[in-house]
Amino acid sequence: MLHVTEAIVIQEWELSEQFTRSQGPGGQNVNKVETAVELRFEAARSPNLPDPVKRRLQRLAGRRWTLDGAIVLLVQDTRSQARNRDLARERLVELIRRALVAPKRRIATRPTLGSQKRRLKAKAVRGEVKTLRGRVDDNE
Repeated sequence: MLHVTEAIVIQEWELSEQFTRSQGPGGQNVNKVETAVELRFEAARSPNLPDPVKRRLQRLAGRRWTLDGAIVLLVQDTRSQARNRDLARERLVELIRRALVAPKRRIATRPTLGSQKRRLKAKAVRGEVKTLRGRVDDNE
């Protein structure tokens, strides 16, 4: 089981792990040991996540969200399979915790009359400064 919060616990059947060979440097270790972890979480079918959280999770996951509603995380940061496995689970928990927080709704406001007048006055002053930078006539 994976504890996200006190109320949300992810069961083991919702997670599946697959181990592959890592990319990058590492010598013979890379060629013979499967240390990279691909963690798959069936988010769309999870009974523990409410629908609004699933929608936010889909938006946050981006391209890690598959067409069948699963989140796939690939972790190959370290040379240890166990450490990569722990990192993948931590990243999944962090992603779900970020999806739990509902974004604040923005309340549309209008600029005050005073702020509009100050803005227009500043624009007029700036325009006046720029016109005074023009060429000087010899006549004047």
